[in-house]
Amino acid sequence: MALHVSLVSAEAEVWTGEASLVVAKTVEGEIGFMTGHEPVLAILAEGQVRITQEDGTKVLANAQDGFLSMEGNNLTIVAGNAALIA
Repeated sequence: MALHVSLVSAEAEVWTGEASLVVAKTVEGEIGFMTGHEPVLAILAEGQVRITQEDGTKVLANAQDGFLSMEGNNLTIVAGNAALIA
């Protein structure tokens, strides 16, 4: 089972899809998510969100000013500003 990821900014949906690993920066440090991760609600810090898709393809985005929420196998990252960089 894959991790369903939604990365959205104040203006638009930035990226949505299935992933095997997501690493994001919070105000308490970097955190990684895989399927089965315990529920988390955290404040997003300015930095990169690194998404590894199930086929190994990597997606990179810059994000700041927001929060992330993990529940079940759904990870939602809501940022004031976010944009894909690779």
